[in-house]
Amino acid sequence: SPSTRSSRILTRPSIDSAAAKKATEAVPSIPCDAEGPVFREPWEAQAFAMTLALHERGVFTWPEWAAALAAEIKPAQAAGDPDTGETYYSHWLHTLEKLVAEKGVTTADTLHRYRDAWDRACDRTPHGQPIELRPDDFR
Repeated sequence: SPSTRSSRILTRPSIDSAAAKKATEAVPSIPCDAEGPVFREPWEAQAFAMTLALHERGVFTWPEWAAALAAEIKPAQAAGDPDTGETYYSHWLHTLEKLVAEKGVTTADTLHRYRDAWDRACDRTPHGQPIELRPDDFR
C-alpha cells in the first residue's frame, strides 16, 4: 500500500546489480522500486546479499528458492500474517536458514549456536557500540 511504501527505509547496499536483477525476475515478490530491491533494515539487505552469494555458488536455483520461500510464507499468511511487507524478510531469513541446513552448508544446530551467541553479545553490548562475538558467547 502507498502508506506502507512511504514509511520504508530504503537501503541501497553494494549488491551486484545484475545478480539482483536476475533474483527479482525469478522471485517477483521481492520488494522493489525502479532502482531495484529495497530494504527497511540493514539486516534485510545482508540476508538478500547472502542469498545472492549462495545462489551464485550453486547452492540452490531461483525456482527452488521461490518454492521454499512460498512454502515459508503460505502457512504464515494462513495463521494471520497480515502480508503488509513488514515480515517479508523475516520469512526470507527463515527460508535461508532452512535451505542452508537442508543443503548441508551448515547445520541447524550451528545456526542456533550462532544466533544464541549473537543474542548474548547484543545483551552485553552498550547501545551504540559495535557488537563483537567473543569465545564466551558460545557457551
